Amino acid sequence: MSNRRGRPSFADIDRRQTLKLLGGSAVAAGAGASGTLAFAESHGGGDEIIRAHGYSYFGDLLYPPDFSHFNYVNPDAPKGGQITLSARGTFDGFNRWAWRGNPQTNSDVVGESLLAGDTFGTAVPADSLTDQYCLIAREVEYPKSKEWCVFHLRDDVVFRNGAPLRAQDAAFTFNLFIEQGIRSFSRSVSERIEGVEVIDDYTLRYKFVDGISRRSLISQVGGMIVLSEDWYKETGERLDEPSVMSPMGSGPYQVGDYEFNRYVVYERNPNYWGWDHPINVGRHNFDRIRIEYFADATAEFEAFKAGEYTFRSEGSSKRWATGYDFPAINDGHAKREALPDQTAPLNSGIIFNTLRAPVDNRNVRHALSLAFNFEWTRESLEFDLTTQRNSFAEGQEWEAKGVPEGAELAFFQSLGDVVPQDLLTDPVVMPHSSNKDNPSDRRNQRTALRILAEEGWSVDDQGRMVDENGEQMSLDFLVLSTWDDTRQATIETYVNTLRDWGIEVNANAVDSAQGQQRFLDKDYDLIQTSMQTFSTIGTGLKQLFGSETAEVSSWNPSALRSPVVDAIIEAALNAESREDEVIAMMALDRALRYERVVAHAGFVPEYWVAYYDIFERPETLPTLGLGVLDFWWFNDEKYEALKAAGALR
Repeated sequence: MSNRRGRPSFADIDRRQTLKLLGGSAVAAGAGASGTLAFAESHGGGDEIIRAHGYSYFGDLLYPPDFSHFNYVNPDAPKGGQITLSARGTFDGFNRWAWRGNPQTNSDVVGESLLAGDTFGTAVPADSLTDQYCLIAREVEYPKSKEWCVFHLRDDVVFRNGAPLRAQDAAFTFNLFIEQGIRSFSRSVSERIEGVEVIDDYTLRYKFVDGISRRSLISQVGGMIVLSEDWYKETGERLDEPSVMSPMGSGPYQVGDYEFNRYVVYERNPNYWGWDHPINVGRHNFDRIRIEYFADATAEFEAFKAGEYTFRSEGSSKRWATGYDFPAINDGHAKREALPDQTAPLNSGIIFNTLRAPVDNRNVRHALSLAFNFEWTRESLEFDLTTQRNSFAEGQEWEAKGVPEGAELAFFQSLGDVVPQDLLTDPVVMPHSSNKDNPSDRRNQRTALRILAEEGWSVDDQGRMVDENGEQMSLDFLVLSTWDDTRQATIETYVNTLRDWGIEVNANAVDSAQGQQRFLDKDYDLIQTSMQTFSTIGTGLKQLFGSETAEVSSWNPSALRSPVVDAIIEAALNAESREDEVIAMMALDRALRYERVVAHAGFVPEYWVAYYDIFERPETLPTLGLGVLDFWWFNDEKYEALKAAGALR
């Protein structure tokens, strides 16, 4: 898992916040880079050494060593102003990595990493899948064998308290995450990274374990946030405990004013060292980023209409279709835009927790999936605005189709007996079709009852779905009270169908804090949330889909433990070319769909946004993010005009 983003919250994961966590950093990367070549005389051996200003798995870096700014930003964007967003639920602290509590979602933006990572959920850079560039580090050095890597740090980086950031802080942070970090991260990293050595105040060396794929380890250690060793020692804070204190980092923003459960303001760090760094030119343009909290979706939307917050990302089809007829929109004070989204959608839908019976059975999961009627949902609840999701790699080159053949078939055959025979001979799993005129499709019900009967379930004379011992099937569906009406209605319709089949379902809504803890503890049978997509190969795949950390990984809500998926990931880590990588990802998509851990819902191939006309952005957006909090900027003249017109509070 990327410790850059800490733990995910199932309540707020959406495709606009998706992270490419495959290598442990915000942007997936592997090995190999452009740079200066030398020989490892100073580090022992005769292995060829690569020294570079960044890191990329395949081929050259997109940006040369002397680049002045990213191509997609406005380098002359003015600094200033405030953007105000909304959130639903509550928060009670700022330690993003604690296993307990309900921390503010963005609270890790106070820090940075050796290689630049995401800011407020936007990949850096937002125009390349495989590139990472030095930020705290000025150069990365490693042999062609990737047995180790050395980061040469800048000597002008300071924490927000003005104290210098040193290699000792990076080493301390690494060890802190191993000792006190999220369990899946700690376990995964400690098995692959032998240790870290401080060479001097601005040089640090990581040694990687022998006999494993080192494909993504450099990006993993380079993507780790760096926190102040002195601050932790002085305060006595722990990474694994909730805290009302904001960790000491070196980022461009810091926590300003806040009131727990109501709002938080992130303000420009007056001691920030890096405004002129090429990575930061044209970015971090707002003086303040304010997040207002609301108890429910209705109150949240009414507040936007009243001008209490200024930017909104819309996730409700119903509201998008019917809700934007109000004065601010009609008077031109606020804009409503559907912007192109070129990223693969997250795998949202109804997800089954495979740790718990009866949904630990693949065939039972298949049967229960048949209760979800996408066609009726799209027409009746989503105003025909969503598209059926078929794949874990929707619309990508590596989306599996038909039966395995050619290079994909050969890849599967190389894995041996771990591959189920029907995965090789049957067409790839596709979503079922349903009757759009009735939420309870009788044809799908008959199919589901037949599958359940084969697994020992039947309907008794009281209409209950019972096992061979007469015990009724009972399922616990985790639902949040803060979810919008469309989402709640979708779940309610699905639950009612299951109840019609004789299945007992508990779907009582809980508050966000309780829901988050139950999510982390995997205390549910079903949830309506998202699983991450993938666009490259890295060890982070083991935290997304692997058996090794399934029970503790918060990135794996299905707790998937599949021998064939494990084998695919392990083999994929040895891919020697992008072509081989694509074949491996195609196989992974096929195997994930075979496991039937999610009943895929629909997706929207756009960003739906509404905002008061006080913000501007580059004319052409990059492929990997909307970048509202990253490279948009504030127009002071427009703000004063709207304030004078009474459109904003």
